Amino acid sequence: MQPFDQNYQPQFSGHETFPLRYGWLKKAFDAVVESEKTLNNKNIFKDEFATARFGVGKNMVASMRHWGNSTGTIYEPTKSSAIQTSPVGHFFFGKQGLDPYMEHASTLWFLHWQLASNPKKTTWYWSFNHFAGTTFERNTIVRGLSNLAIERKWTRASTNTIKRDVECFIRTYVARNFNNQSSYEDVFESPFTELGLIQRIGRRDGFQFIRGPKVTLGDGVLLYAIMEFWSGFQDGNTLSLDSLLYAPGSPGRVFLLNEDGLIERLVDIEEISDGVLRWSETAGIRQLLRDEDSFSKETLKVVEQDY
Repeated sequence: MQPFDQNYQPQFSGHETFPLRYGWLKKAFDAVVESEKTLNNKNIFKDEFATARFGVGKNMVASMRHWGNSTGTIYEPTKSSAIQTSPVGHFFFGKQGLDPYMEHASTLWFLHWQLASNPKKTTWYWSFNHFAGTTFERNTIVRGLSNLAIERKWTRASTNTIKRDVECFIRTYVARNFNNQSSYEDVFESPFTELGLIQRIGRRDGFQFIRGPKVTLGDGVLLYAIMEFWSGFQDGNTLSLDSLLYAPGSPGRVFLLNEDGLIERLVDIEEISDGVLRWSETAGIRQLLRDEDSFSKETLKVVEQDY
C-alpha cells in the first residue's frame, strides 16, 4: 500500500484523545503475554475486569490498546480473535527487554519512528512527512488534513474527528502550560515531549517543528531507521542524501534532522554498521552505499548498541 493511495484507510481515532503515557506499553504488553495462551484474549482490554487490570478508566484502557498496536508493541491480526505480542514488544518490554520502563532516550526515538514513519497513523505521518511548513497552528494541520480528506474522498474523516486527532498529536509532543494547579504528570503527560521535536511559540496557538542534529538520537536507532526506510523506498545499493533528508518516511523527515547534523552521523556509519553501509562523496554525489550481502530487514538488533 502506497501512502494515501485509493485503497488507503485513514486513521484519526482510537486513542480516545489520550496521548501515550509512561508505563502504558509495558502494562499492555504484560497483559497480552499473560493472556496469550487463551484462544480469545481480545477481551482483556474490554471485559469487566479491564479497568482493574490496567488501573485506569475504560477510555484509557482503549487508548492503551491503541498505542500498543500503533507502536508495534502488540499485534492484532485482522482475521484472528487473538492479540499477540510482537518482536518489538519483547525487545523493549519483555523479561530480557532493553528498556521496559522507557527510561532511555533511544526507546522514545524508536517509538516515535514507529508512529511517524507509519502511513497508517495519518496525522503523525502527514505532519512529519508531508506538511511543508515549519511553524503552524492547530487549525493549520486540521485544514491540511481536511483538504486531503476531501481530495481523497475519505468519507469517515469529519472535521471534528480530525480536530481531536490533531489535538492529541500536539499533546503528544508539546508539554502543557504550567500553572499553580498543574502536577508534573499533567504538564508532561506524554514521554515524547522529551524529544523536543515540536515547541510552543508565542502566547497562544503557535507551534514550531524543531529541525536540528538531535544529539539524543542514538546511532542504533538512526541505523535501524535508515535500513528500514531503504528497504521500503528502493532496491538499489545506493541511496542519495536528498532521499534520506527529504523523502516522505525518511529519517530526515521523521527525526527532523538538518543536513549538517545528518551528514555528521553518516560519515561514521561504516563503523556503526560494521561495514554494511558506507558514506560516499565521490564527484560531488553524496550518498550511502550498502553491502547487499549483509543488508537485512531483520535490523532490530542494531538498536542494542544504544544501551
